Amino acid sequence: MGHPRRLKRKYETPKKMFSVERIKRDKKIIGEFGLRRKREIWKAESMLRSFRRRARELQAQHDEDKEKYLLGKLIKLGLINENEGIEKILDLKVEDILNRRLQTIVHKKGFASTSLYARQKIVHKHVTINGIKINKPGFMVPKELEHAISVKSLKEAK
Repeated sequence: MGHPRRLKRKYETPKKMFSVERIKRDKKIIGEFGLRRKREIWKAESMLRSFRRRARELQAQHDEDKEKYLLGKLIKLGLINENEGIEKILDLKVEDILNRRLQTIVHKKGFASTSLYARQKIVHKHVTINGIKINKPGFMVPKELEHAISVKSLKEAK
């Protein structure tokens, strides 16, 4: 066990911090998804890395229960479809994970004109899912709750 007051980081930093290709790619992703800092990209990359690692291990072990659990989790998150197998997990990209964030979904559903405005609405607690206020733009929205997202209008917010 670790120290109770020192939480473990949920991301790993890149090995080469000043790689020109990585910096350009990160800048494009930040602009496209309206992210605040590169740490959000690193969290998504770490999540994707763990999914891929678990998928590779399951391909080698052939454990049916763990495979069903992992596939069920990714289907629930909406990252893969129900009829796809474990090979599809290895084809996922960072953009697929960033598309499942609450900020991106609010923007793509048309509740906000830009992704930065969607982030502002979420942080200011104008977005609810099933009546519960969510103020975390990085919240991974499950497929079943995607239709339950609602946003207060400006008149209701005041």
